[in-house]
Amino acid sequence: MATVLCTGVNPSLIMTRVMILERAGHKVVPALSEQQVRDVCEGHTFDVAVIGQAITAPEKVRIFHVVRESCPSARVLELFYPPMGKILRDANDWLEVPTDIPANLAERVAELAARPSAG
Repeated sequence: MATVLCTGVNPSLIMTRVMILERAGHKVVPALSEQQVRDVCEGHTFDVAVIGQAITAPEKVRIFHVVRESCPSARVLELFYPPMGKILRDANDWLEVPTDIPANLAERVAELAARPSAG
């Protein structure tokens, strides 16, 4: 299974995602800020980085760049609300989500982790 970086600003959403992904067999490391992303990337190699839907557009872009710089092997999955649309045009994949956690999050992470690395 995949090693997943799970980013976001809402601790309860992140913990729900962590539980869903761990139940599916993935190893998950949460990060609530750009600095936490940098810190966890120093000690881990990630297959997938999930960028949460509740993050503002400018913050999503900053976290995306930190992931690309600090965790270059990670494929990026952007979660997004339909009204906001996709923000990260260079992400590897996107998942439209309702206001809560999407039912197919674990499956999408597994599919993305199985793709050949872009780097």
